[in-house]
Amino acid sequence: MAEFTLLMGADLGDPAHTFARATALIAARIGKVLATSRDHWTKPWGFQSDRPFLNRALLVESTMDPGQVMDGLLQIEQELGRKRAPSEGYASRLIDLDILFIGAQIRDQPGLRVPHPRVHLRTFALAPAADIVPGLMHPQAGRTVLDLLNHCQQQA
Repeated sequence: MAEFTLLMGADLGDPAHTFARATALIAARIGKVLATSRDHWTKPWGFQSDRPFLNRALLVESTMDPGQVMDGLLQIEQELGRKRAPSEGYASRLIDLDILFIGAQIRDQPGLRVPHPRVHLRTFALAPAADIVPGLMHPQAGRTVLDLLNHCQQQA
């Protein structure tokens, strides 16, 4: 059993409705949703757009292997209308589901790097995560999620 900190992001369609559907599918297929962050509206990161992104974090308890969780999240994205292009990069999207943390685990395997490799640089990911796991220690940075968020905000 492990606790997964997940991040949902979207700027197309009706993100709040899409997040409700994604949360229901995650609860049905992946594990018990223990906590949900408040909604965070942010500017796009890595590209230009007039549309803000909605970001929300979930804390999910699961018995599934991390690779299975990632595969499940990708399947949910696809079912909710996301079409991934091989060179998609940063772009508007209907839904994006990421694993930010798996407790204090470190994973580096094809298709899955945990903690998320850029989480410490992204206020849009740290702010929702800090709502639900503020004291979680980043196993590589040696700092809590809340401390990383405060550092990011000071650098902005």
